[in-house]
Amino acid sequence: MYAIGTIRNECTELVDDQWKGKVSSIELNEDIAEDSLEGITAFSHVSVLFYMHKVPDEKAVARCRHPRNNKNLPKVGTFAQRNKSRPNKIGLSVAKVLSREANRLTVLELDAIDGTPVLDIKPVMKAFLPREEIIEPDWVEEITGKYWD
Repeated sequence: MYAIGTIRNECTELVDDQWKGKVSSIELNEDIAEDSLEGITAFSHVSVLFYMHKVPDEKAVARCRHPRNNKNLPKVGTFAQRNKSRPNKIGLSVAKVLSREANRLTVLELDAIDGTPVLDIKPVMKAFLPREEIIEPDWVEEITGKYWD
């Protein structure tokens, strides 16, 4: 596996919240044909897979812990959270497509910092979204309440 591009934005520090309104560009590497983005602006959103390269290796583990180390929240395993401390440091985010120019895709509210390597970009298609109601535990609202502020 290798990076196909890089995220460019004004966010330089690992943060958990405040992604509302953040604009990012995904710049494809020179070895990726720019026409690989052809047709992407016909979609409203894309899923972006990326490598969380700034997470220290010693923090990239699978274990049970309190989300955001908040002892008021229940302990849950790594795979029941969306935190950055994951064994393979792979992030997944859905972002709104704003524009495309040559080998650059500009998106809104992609929660990844500047310089993050991009592994893949996929259009969001209704047919592949859950057909049932999405259910989540109550504690999720507590940690995501300010995510987009």
